[in-house]
Amino acid sequence: MVGRGFQFGFHFLNSKCSSYAGHSYFFILSLISVYYTTQASSSVDCRSQNISSKYQHCGIHPDGVHDLDCFGKHNSKGIKTCVWKRGNGASEKTYTLIIQQEKKYCKVYNITGLSAQIKLYESYNMSTEVIENSESTNCTKAVFRGSPKSLLRCGPPYSVSFSRHSGRLLVNVSWQKEDTKAIKKYFVRYKALGSLSWSKSPVKSQNGENCTVENLNSSLVYTTQIQCVTNEKCSQCAWSEAFTVPSELTTQPVIVNLTDIAKKDGHRQLFLTWKFPAKELYDGYYVTIGKASGEAWEWMNTTQPEIRLILSYSAYHLTVSAVNNASISPAVSQLIPQREDMPSMGAGKLNITVHNSTSFTIYWKDNLIKNHVCYSVEYMTKGHKAAYISFYQNANNYRTLSPLSEPLEPYKRYNITLHTRPNKATCNMRHVNNSESTYGSTQFYFIEGSPVSAPTNISSYTVTLNSVLLQWSSIPEEDIRGFLLGYIIYYTEYNPGGTSTERNISVDPTLNSYELGDLKGGTAYKVQISGFTQAGAGVRNTESIFKTKSGGFSNFSGVTVFAVGATVLIFGSVIIKRAKVILWPSIPNPGKSNALQKIIGPCELELLESINALKAEEWDTYSLQIVEKEDVIPASTLPLYHVLEDEDDSPDRSCNWMQRDTVDGSGGIPPGVTAETFPDIQRTDPQSSPFAFSSEYTTMELFQQGIPQGMSANTSVTQATESKPEDPDLTVVTSKLSV
Repeated sequence: MVGRGFQFGFHFLNSKCSSYAGHSYFFILSLISVYYTTQASSSVDCRSQNISSKYQHCGIHPDGVHDLDCFGKHNSKGIKTCVWKRGNGASEKTYTLIIQQEKKYCKVYNITGLSAQIKLYESYNMSTEVIENSESTNCTKAVFRGSPKSLLRCGPPYSVSFSRHSGRLLVNVSWQKEDTKAIKKYFVRYKALGSLSWSKSPVKSQNGENCTVENLNSSLVYTTQIQCVTNEKCSQCAWSEAFTVPSELTTQPVIVNLTDIAKKDGHRQLFLTWKFPAKELYDGYYVTIGKASGEAWEWMNTTQPEIRLILSYSAYHLTVSAVNNASISPAVSQLIPQREDMPSMGAGKLNITVHNSTSFTIYWKDNLIKNHVCYSVEYMTKGHKAAYISFYQNANNYRTLSPLSEPLEPYKRYNITLHTRPNKATCNMRHVNNSESTYGSTQFYFIEGSPVSAPTNISSYTVTLNSVLLQWSSIPEEDIRGFLLGYIIYYTEYNPGGTSTERNISVDPTLNSYELGDLKGGTAYKVQISGFTQAGAGVRNTESIFKTKSGGFSNFSGVTVFAVGATVLIFGSVIIKRAKVILWPSIPNPGKSNALQKIIGPCELELLESINALKAEEWDTYSLQIVEKEDVIPASTLPLYHVLEDEDDSPDRSCNWMQRDTVDGSGGIPPGVTAETFPDIQRTDPQSSPFAFSSEYTTMELFQQGIPQGMSANTSVTQATESKPEDPDLTVVTSKLSV
C-alpha cells in the first residue's frame, strides 16, 4: 500500500507518539462546556445549609469515586476545571459536586459526567467534594482542597514527536494554544524499557519546543515523560503520560530486484523490491522518487517491502528507508537511467531549430494538442544534469523556448526529450508517479565543428597483390564536435625520394573497416584517416605504411607447385622404391654371410662326400638328433674348436677338422683323442660359445643354405659320434635333420 502526498517530518514520525493527554484535553474541554451550561441552571446556594451533615454518611473508599483534581489556566479569569474518576461499583452517572470558599461561597451541582467547570474567587481557599451514589447507603466521596492562585496548571503537551540519530534523542513538543506563551522550557526524563528507575536527573529543554537527550544506547528502547518547568503562569506542571521510543534504525535496506519494463505508449513500469532485517523495530518504509533533472519529487510510504511505479523514460533518483515513530534508517539509493532503446522515440518525431545560444524551437510531428496541452522538455549534454522547461500549448505543434536558464555551448551534443502530461490546468508536475509519458527524443548542436581527433588503432589485414583491408577505432563523441558524416581515407605510394599523387575515398560513418583496392603489387603505401562533419574534415592520424604482395613471388610459387607435381607423376614409382630401400632395408641374404663362406668354400664338396660315405645302417634319413649332456663338450667338436682358434682364413687349414673327423670310416673318434687330451678347455654355455656364428641364422639354416642345388631335397645327413666305453664323460650324440 502506497500513500501519496506523504511528508517526512516530526508529525509523520510521531503519529503514534502524540500525547494522549493532548487529545483528552480537547475531549475534557468539550465536556466542560456542556456541563457548565447544565450546572449553571442546576446549581444551589448552600451557604444557609449544613451541607456536610447531609452527606456525612458518605465516606472515602478506594473502590469509590477518586482522584478528584481541580485546576485552571492563567488566563481563565477564575474559571477552574475539576475532574475525577468513578468508583468500581457506581450504578449511576450523576454526581454531586460541592464547592465551598469559607463563608463567602458555597454551591452544589448535579453533574452528569466526570468533569465540571466552575467559577471561584481567587483570594479564598477552596474545598471541593464529589459524591457518588448520594442517595444510597454505598455512598462514597472524594475531597480536594487548595488555593485558586496555586491551581494554574500548564500541560500536558498537545503532541510529542521523537527522532533518534547517532545515540541522540531529539524531542519536539507542541503545547495547547493557551499554554504556548506561558511555557518557556520543559523537562524530559527517560529510562530503558523495563527498568524500574528513571534517569538520575531530567534533561531540560533549550526552549519550549525542542530538547536533545545525549549518550543513549542506539539499540535500546526507552520510556520517556515530559513536564513543563513551573513559573508564575504555570504553578502546576504534571508529568505527561509515558511515551515508548523505539530503538534507532541503523541498517540500510537492501534492494533485491528492479524490473524496468518499457511500454509503447511512452510509459515504463517499474517494480522494485527490497528487504530489511526483521530484528529491528520498524513500522514501514519511506520511499522518495524524483526526476534526475530536479523538477519534482514525491514522497510515499508503504508497509510492504515493494513498490510499483509508472514513469516516463526520463532518468530518476529513488531512495528507500525503513522508519518507525522515532528514527529513519540510512537510505539505499537507486539510479533509474533514461531509456533510449525504444524505436518510437525517434523516427523523425522531433526537430530542433537553434536561433541563438539562449533560444531554440522544438517541433513535433503528430497533432498532440488534440489530447494534450501540457508538455515538458528536458535537454542535456553527456555526463551533465538535465535542464527542464514545462509549458502550456493548445494551438501549434511547436514551441519556441526562450530565454534558456543557461546558454547553449558550441560544439556540444545535446539530447532533448519531449514529454506529455495529462494535466489540464497547471503544467507543473504535481506528482512523479503516473504523471507523464515520453513522446520522442533527438539530438542537436548549437554550433558544429570539425573533429579535433582522428581514428586510432589503424591496422591492415588480408594484404593481397592489389588490395588491403583497413580497420580503425571510432573517434570519441566529445572530439567529433558535430554529427559525423563519414571517414576520409587518404593513401599514396610511399616514395621517400620522390613525389606521388595522393588519392582519397569517403567511407560511411557507421563503418570501422574498408577494403582498399586497385593497388599495385609489391608496392608500399602510406595511409591516413580523418572524420568529417558538416563543418569539414578533421585532423588526420599519424601515417601508417603497408606493402602489397609482389607479383613475381606469386608466379614463382605457382611454377614451383607445378614442377613438384609433374616430378611426382613421372618419377613417383622410382622414388617410392628408392625410399623403401633406404627406409626399410631388406633381410640379409644368408648366402652372403661370412661364416657360411668359410664353411662352403673349397671344402664344400669334400664335406658332402664324407657325409655320403657313412654307413647306411647308421643313418637316420629323416632326422638328426643332438643330445647333449650338461657340462660335457662332445669329442667331435674338440678338433673343430681347436681348428677355429688357429685358423688363418687359408683354404687348406679351414678343412682340416673335416678330414680328422672322417679318418675313421666307421665314424669313430681318432685313436688317442680323449677328454684328457684337452685339459685346458673350459666348459662353455653353447649360447655364449666363442665360435658361435655372428649371423642371426641358426646352424641348421646354414647347412640348408650350404647344400648344393643339385642334391635331392630329401637327402638326410646323420652324424653319430660315440665315445669310448670306458670313458664315462662322453655321450653319444644323435642329430636329426629334416629337410
